[in-house]
Amino acid sequence: MARKQYPLRIDPIIWEAVQRWADDEMRSANGQVEWILRDALKRAGRLPKKRDTDEGAEGRPS
Repeated sequence: MARKQYPLRIDPIIWEAVQRWADDEMRSANGQVEWILRDALKRAGRLPKKRDTDEGAEGRPS
């Protein structure tokens, strides 16, 4: 699946917290940001219907 690249400007304190969370979950920081966004979209009912081939961040089923 193609990924969109996007430069992210974020408060260093927030980024450090995301990095620690990613380390705890054994994900990359990028994978953690994608997981956080996907979870927020799902909770808000804004995530498109899941396709059979979709998987979570870094190849984990979501």
